Amino acid sequence: MSAEHEDRHLDGLLSALAPRLRQFVAVARAEHVTRAAEAIGVPQPTLSRSIARLERDLGSALFLRTGRTLRLSRAGALLLEHVERAMADLEAGLRAVVEHAGPDGGRVAFGFLHTLGGAAVPQLLREFRQERPAVRFELVQRGHDGLLELLRAGMLDLCLTSPLPQEPDLVSAALHEQRLHLVVPQGHPLADRRRLQLSEAAPEQFVGLGRGYGLRATTDAWCLAAGFVPKLAFEGEEIDTVRGLVAAGLGVALLPPDPAGAAPSVVELEVTQPHTTRVLGLVWRRAGAGPPAAAAFRDTVLQIGPGLLAQRPGDPAEGRTI
Repeated sequence: MSAEHEDRHLDGLLSALAPRLRQFVAVARAEHVTRAAEAIGVPQPTLSRSIARLERDLGSALFLRTGRTLRLSRAGALLLEHVERAMADLEAGLRAVVEHAGPDGGRVAFGFLHTLGGAAVPQLLREFRQERPAVRFELVQRGHDGLLELLRAGMLDLCLTSPLPQEPDLVSAALHEQRLHLVVPQGHPLADRRRLQLSEAAPEQFVGLGRGYGLRATTDAWCLAAGFVPKLAFEGEEIDTVRGLVAAGLGVALLPPDPAGAAPSVVELEVTQPHTTRVLGLVWRRAGAGPPAAAAFRDTVLQIGPGLLAQRPGDPAEGRTI
């Protein structure tokens, strides 16, 4: 028998035998047709005929019969090992699908900017899980472009990002307008100021995130609005790295407030002109936020996200309005 003919033969066997494999497992476990029939709710004559057809189709005796008691033959033992493994995998897959379709279980693929992972996202997850503790999350941290790419591909159900995209296939909901400060190292000539116009920083060396990050695009846009193109001496991938480069005296940066409060090695200056902000918001596909659990999480974020994202560094968690 050629390999191609053998594959077609096996495909035909699988189509014909799959409905009877559960019955075979029941008989193998009970070692008795009548008890197996009662266990799976099938009439005993029907089950006997099904097992006989299975043996005939396979061309092998699966059971050795002693009176009404059955013992697995060698062929039956070989088949049982593989069928039980396959049924366990199938049951796990079916359970995952059922959980995925329910609002109180399943998995949510949620992406967010690195800057939101320290405080805002953990609090959002904690609030949601108090109501739906069985929901599991796949958390993905990326830059702005990377998050939108995963969302468009269906690899994410939702993402928390900035700036908000204007695309026909995506829905965006603004949650918070966040101020960006000019961060300078201690001892810098501007460090004794509380506020300044961004144009005053035009001669400075800047440090920031690389291209593809939303904060980089926002920084470039605000500097351009102030009449200059920033000279970037260093480009990083993490806000903490950028802040560390500033602390080391390697440049200045436009950054959101430090969730832990400004470190003593840097000074955060308010920018009065232009009004340097970025809008943080939730984005999902217009076709829907994914499974019911993802839609429920979206509703939670839309409800309490503005309050959590507006929370200033050092604000107590207790008593906040959400």
